[in-house]
Amino acid sequence: MTTPNENDIIDLFVIGGGINGCGIARDAAGRGLRVELAEMNDLAAATSSASTKLFHGGLRYLEYWELRLVREALVERETLLKAMPHISWPMRFVLPYHKDMRFESNTPTSKLLNALMPWMKGRRPAWLIRLGLFLYDRLGGRKILPPTRAIDLRHGPEGAPLKDRFTKAYEYSDCWVEDSRLVVLNARDAAARGARITTRTKVTMAQVVDGIWHVTLQDQNSGARRIVRAQVLVNAGGPWVENIIRNTTGLNTKEGVRLVRGSHIITRKLYDHDKCYFFQGEDGRIIFTIPYETDFTLIGTTDIDHQDLAEKPVCSPEEQDYLLQLASNYLKTSVTADDVVATYSGVRPLYNDAASSATAATRDYVLKLDKTAGAPMLNVFGGKITTYRKLAEQALQQISDYAPQIGQAWTAGVALPGGDFPVGGVDDLIQKLIKKFPFLTPPWARRLVKAYGNEAFDVLGTATVSTDLGEDFGASLTAREVAWLMDKEFAQTAEDVIWRRSKLGLRLRDAQIERLQNWMQRRLGARGT
Repeated sequence: MTTPNENDIIDLFVIGGGINGCGIARDAAGRGLRVELAEMNDLAAATSSASTKLFHGGLRYLEYWELRLVREALVERETLLKAMPHISWPMRFVLPYHKDMRFESNTPTSKLLNALMPWMKGRRPAWLIRLGLFLYDRLGGRKILPPTRAIDLRHGPEGAPLKDRFTKAYEYSDCWVEDSRLVVLNARDAAARGARITTRTKVTMAQVVDGIWHVTLQDQNSGARRIVRAQVLVNAGGPWVENIIRNTTGLNTKEGVRLVRGSHIITRKLYDHDKCYFFQGEDGRIIFTIPYETDFTLIGTTDIDHQDLAEKPVCSPEEQDYLLQLASNYLKTSVTADDVVATYSGVRPLYNDAASSATAATRDYVLKLDKTAGAPMLNVFGGKITTYRKLAEQALQQISDYAPQIGQAWTAGVALPGGDFPVGGVDDLIQKLIKKFPFLTPPWARRLVKAYGNEAFDVLGTATVSTDLGEDFGASLTAREVAWLMDKEFAQTAEDVIWRRSKLGLRLRDAQIERLQNWMQRRLGARGT
């Protein structure tokens, strides 16, 4: 085991390479702090790659009266959109209305209306939806995104895939985001600003000695151990946050998380237009159907308590059937299991506020500073991907007393790697990329720009013909791009590349994936990693 130099004490050690951990590391490094982050798996290996992939205010959270959370998220939509126009873009959502729409029975709004208007029997009136969308348009000071409008489903493409009984809908704005790429780009920017990012490195123990955290790390590949010393410890372990408190640091806590599994299914493309649908079930729950990776449709999500972290989250047959049935209640052509090409699930670590159901548990984040060990540890509970940047700012504000040299907040409006171009500038960038690299097909160029933004030029480098990019693994993935992902984006395995740095796992065959894995292993061995 390597031990630290006596004078080598960093300011901040972050446990967890999800969106919250990487966002905090980036913000802290940009303020001049000495930072290290450790992730026991790949970046975004858990919750942060298993979201519904939306930057949204959370329209349904208005019914829980979470106005601060919704307003903060709505403001952040446009702030983040400007910082990452390659991996985030506006989307329009169509909410079909019908007179039998119902509340979830345990929301504050449903309880109030049931008391005041018992004759409604839990139905969701149109005026209430209009009120919610009115607030949704205005709470966040919307400037870029277009406003809500009513649409007639009997005319136009929005109504074509739906059953004839749906004649009226409301259309509103939210944003799409490539969730796992967001995490990686935050980690990259943190590293560029001086942070040390270590993946596949587990924190096995953290204890305070003479007022300083001694953090023991173990490399998951080699087994090698080392100790890092830090003034402040940030526990951004996501689903493992409570386990880290109790077992890694050996501290007691009254705080905890409620583990909620959200499952999604990916189907063949269900309709031709590029808008999403907001569908509500008879139980009051809602799902989205979202155009996905050009040729597919993403449907999700569920909300089910997940009891055991040792149990890998997977979409159960019951969850898949629920999603298929709810979508089929709206679509003219029923969606069946034969249409499903893939599924994924993630465990959301919601702050345990003793809510009556998984759906009702707060999506707000909670930060708790614990000094009982003799040095400060900040524990991060809950949160949602849309508010990760604000969470990071609040986290650094809480630890500012222990880092007197800390700089000012700076991340609002600062582009992530590859994102230094205007919102809506993707098509222009694609044309410039094709002009410089005429061997690219339009779909290939679009994929590269939507992954790397203006860094797509750097990924392709000096190539003049496609063979300059090295081995072709299929689906336009080449050795040049994989080398970039390994050297710049912390990728080590084929799974990292095809599911978290991209979604090419939907297009590659098993033999191609095996060839990619073998190539990456040889390259890692050659460079001694």
